[in-house]
Amino acid sequence: MDLTQGTLQEKHGRAKKMMLWFGIISLVMSFAGWTSAFVVSSARPDWLKDFVLPNAFIVSTIVIILSSITFILAKRALKNNNRQQTTIWLLTTLVLGVVFIINQFQGFQQIIDLGYNFTGPTSNVTMSYIYLIAMVHILHVIVGLFCLLVVIYNHFKQKYNAANMLGFELAATFWHFIDILWVYLFLFLYFVR
Repeated sequence: MDLTQGTLQEKHGRAKKMMLWFGIISLVMSFAGWTSAFVVSSARPDWLKDFVLPNAFIVSTIVIILSSITFILAKRALKNNNRQQTTIWLLTTLVLGVVFIINQFQGFQQIIDLGYNFTGPTSNVTMSYIYLIAMVHILHVIVGLFCLLVVIYNHFKQKYNAANMLGFELAATFWHFIDILWVYLFLFLYFVR
């Protein structure tokens, strides 16, 4: 495909999608580095081998998977020009994103209740990695929530329709990425000891 062909709008759309993918690839590399460091550090003598992730992290995993499904349903409704259903699914996705973050902080509280803090005399290298990885992911979920708020605002301004969905699709791609990323991170932290 010749990327120089097409209307100016099509070229801008391709450029924006490509920039998003460059950003996603850089995030994949960052999290790959942290998970690799986690594996290398697990050989330390002070590494916790018997730690089990808090139940709140399990709940948050289910919540974020549901949020991806609701975003897919919002996109499907928009393609069918069903504005009311699109609104309902977008707002549901937003609420699920907030619930995910709340569950993550409940998971941190469960870790603190077990006596492990991020830093200080009650910290542990294992817990520090878990805090770091989860907190950086939460920051990306917050960015995703801001993107979602922009999509909701533009949806109310009737900017999107079945023929014009670029901003919607960019936000959806990023949202699905951070959802898949958390599922990977959860499974990694759950099974790699």
